[in-house]
Amino acid sequence: MVKDSRTGRIYTYISVVLFTTALFMLLSLDVCLAKTNHEVYFENTDYELHVYKIHGTDPGKTLLIIGGIQGDESGGYLSADLYADMALKKGSLIVVPRANFLSIIKHKRAINNDMNRRFAINSREYYEDKVVEILKALIDKSDYLLNLHEGSGFYSDTWESDLANPKRFGQSIIADTDVYKTDSGKVINLAGIAGEIVEKVNSNIKIDRHHFRFNNHKTFEKDTTHPEQRKSATYYALSTRGIPAFGIETSKEITDIEKKVRYQTMVINAFMDKFGIVPETPKIVLDPPKLKYMVLSVNGVDRLVHNNGEIKVQRGGQVKIVEIAANYKRGLSVEVKGLGTANAINKEFAINSPMKALAMKDGYKCGEIRISIDDEKTQQAQISKQKAFKYLILELNGVNHVLRDKERLNIIKGDHMKLLDIVVEGISANALTVNLLGFVGDKEHNTGEDRGYKINTAKDLMPRYSLNKEGKQYTVEIATGKSIMASVYIDIEEPKMDYIVLRQNKGWKRWYSNGELITASISDSLEVVDVKTNVNGNKGISVSLEKSAAKGNTDYSLPIGEAVTFDDRAFKEGGQYSLTIKREGIVIGKTNIKIGRPVASLDKVGN
Repeated sequence: MVKDSRTGRIYTYISVVLFTTALFMLLSLDVCLAKTNHEVYFENTDYELHVYKIHGTDPGKTLLIIGGIQGDESGGYLSADLYADMALKKGSLIVVPRANFLSIIKHKRAINNDMNRRFAINSREYYEDKVVEILKALIDKSDYLLNLHEGSGFYSDTWESDLANPKRFGQSIIADTDVYKTDSGKVINLAGIAGEIVEKVNSNIKIDRHHFRFNNHKTFEKDTTHPEQRKSATYYALSTRGIPAFGIETSKEITDIEKKVRYQTMVINAFMDKFGIVPETPKIVLDPPKLKYMVLSVNGVDRLVHNNGEIKVQRGGQVKIVEIAANYKRGLSVEVKGLGTANAINKEFAINSPMKALAMKDGYKCGEIRISIDDEKTQQAQISKQKAFKYLILELNGVNHVLRDKERLNIIKGDHMKLLDIVVEGISANALTVNLLGFVGDKEHNTGEDRGYKINTAKDLMPRYSLNKEGKQYTVEIATGKSIMASVYIDIEEPKMDYIVLRQNKGWKRWYSNGELITASISDSLEVVDVKTNVNGNKGISVSLEKSAAKGNTDYSLPIGEAVTFDDRAFKEGGQYSLTIKREGIVIGKTNIKIGRPVASLDKVGN
């Protein structure tokens, strides 16, 4: 939905109200629901701090996950980021994805001080101290702490090479001691806990060099080689609050960021399992960051500008970047050269020369917009044009969208669309043609007028008329005769599946990503609980058991909430079948099923 249109806001508001009401009615059937609280500290500063508190439907222990306390360790904050949207069945999470956002933006370990060396003091002299004050309060509310890092080389308790020795940190689980006894007499076996995690995680890592090892810093001993760790978050948590605390270090020598993040998540998941914190539907997304648009307030009027777009402003005009939208919600900032601030969001500035606003994700550029100086002639031309064309009203999957000239609408292939009408001034709307290039509404008498036709974006569009003939960007032209008055753009994204949630033998739920293997036995039942896709409301999503699975090569359709039972009459032991997820005939995901001899059902990983 376009955000600088008043009418668009009204449609958005109505849609949100209806959706929220329906959702509340559905969720209120369960009085003990999971919930997430998002808290923001030091808002609109360069070191803005976001904290996510996630509570499961069933009570349990609380795990605090801290990422990005040192800004040059991307594996830590990208891994923590994946848990901020997690749903829990049991227990609680407190997630701080980017404890030191300014150092992340600057790609530096520290700005004024190393934040992970400020826990031994009580000060508010630097911004790092103010953040640490919040982190200490969160530690006080937690039962466990994981501090996510990246370390050089590969830790080994014996000297193997310059990159693998006791002075390296990479691929290790760090604690301050083997066993710790609290003032109350409680004994915490840190080495034992870490040993269990190492054994579980390493069994799933094929590369021996990438195996994790327990790294005891012996911080409480006088001859420790790591006395600086007495100022760290883990030492504070263990010595002051008596809770198990670990540093998780992946190796900086592993350059594949996705592999590094997956190693981190394997360790985090193992700790969650150990501590009895049960996930509902975890989510892993590692798409390259990309700006969608920015919303700028120009002299008090909101204007939306898409990635690589340009906005013209009168010399001396006051501009404030009030919103940035990308394919990630967190870690976003805006850099405008010459402002003297690391993050220009919500900072008002005057335009006296052409400028660029760079969209940054964790300090890396992911898009930009240009701000140029508008002269009087251009202004008058734009005013004249605005008087003629106001906006296009477009229906997408039953929801109306209002689009102005040059604006874009992002949709998913297979969405159903209808061009409803246009609003203009100084000319009749019927005197204009609304033409979606690449679509023919009346195939017998093609006049180029496409208002009122239902458009299936998976079947009815012709890619050869799209931009670059790739079928990803289409244009709606509003014209009078051969003169184009306005253009609106439709960006089409392929539908995709993130994961499918299944329940075996009416037990607990598990999630599977695309291509994973499901092991089942004759007489087992398998229920499709949910499918996570990029399609809003899973509209048009279908799940079927591939046709080689049943007698007579007949497919089973498996609507969400229904189950299929494997038996000797329809399935063969040793056979391999698949669950196929489609949208409008497009295959977006598939999980394989192997039928074996009757065995115990899958481990209960999450409910």
